[in-house]
Amino acid sequence: MRRRHQAEAKIAGEAAAAAAVTAPPAEPDLQAAAFFDVDNTMMRGASIYHFARGLATRGMFTTSDLFKFAVGQAAFRLRGNENPDHIAVARETALAFVAGAKVDDVVRLGEDIYDEVMADRIWGGTRALAQSHLDAGQRVWLVTATPVELARVIAQRLGLTGALGTVAESSDGVYTGRLVGDLLHGPAKAEAVRALARREGLDLTRCTAYSDSANDLPMLSLVGHAVAINPDSELREYAKEQRWPIKDFRTGRKATLTALPIAAGLGAVAGGVAAGVALRRHYRSAQ
Repeated sequence: MRRRHQAEAKIAGEAAAAAAVTAPPAEPDLQAAAFFDVDNTMMRGASIYHFARGLATRGMFTTSDLFKFAVGQAAFRLRGNENPDHIAVARETALAFVAGAKVDDVVRLGEDIYDEVMADRIWGGTRALAQSHLDAGQRVWLVTATPVELARVIAQRLGLTGALGTVAESSDGVYTGRLVGDLLHGPAKAEAVRALARREGLDLTRCTAYSDSANDLPMLSLVGHAVAINPDSELREYAKEQRWPIKDFRTGRKATLTALPIAAGLGAVAGGVAAGVALRRHYRSAQ
């Protein structure tokens, strides 16, 4: 009886496979690509902040620590105080959080926390836009101030080509606590896209960029096609002036929750500092 069921299951499986209609793969378009910001463009909130929340659930630091960092970063956003001095402090304080941590450990935590915390925060509309580029044979990269290891995890989980992110220096698989260059924020994103275009032979006039923030105007202005996604007020006005497409996937309560976005460089400040406290405590306790 069991063998008969197995045989019938095999026949049914083969018949279903034979009847499947498979769309032919798109012809690769090697000169065009799409670049997506992450925080509040591809994902609600800041990826590094969600990473810190995942660490909190593992008891690596307290939720009150996370709350203090979040309030501080929200105050920065309300004052519009995203000046070079604050970014410099963020760079030294937040992105040095991995000092002494193993690269493999951070990647593993990123994979687990993405599945637990971040996956259901992906904007379906933005994900569909990314897929449309893939379906057209174009490559798709994330471009974010988030540490590149976490950015790569997000790109892999979404089936995208890859990610450009802030690069933390490592030696023998251990982070030194220093950055290679600066936060991938503002003009640095445009420089990263320009460098990638040179390496990959992309025609930037045929490329598309997506973001929610006026901080990304250097990247948006670099490509032939710019799209504002869930835009802040400054980007919305600029996009209207330039006649760029505007897409807003926020509705009702979600729009309210993202009105004070945990985004870009300052999202990295809050989440990065919180994650830094957690990882430092974790590694001290393990010694």
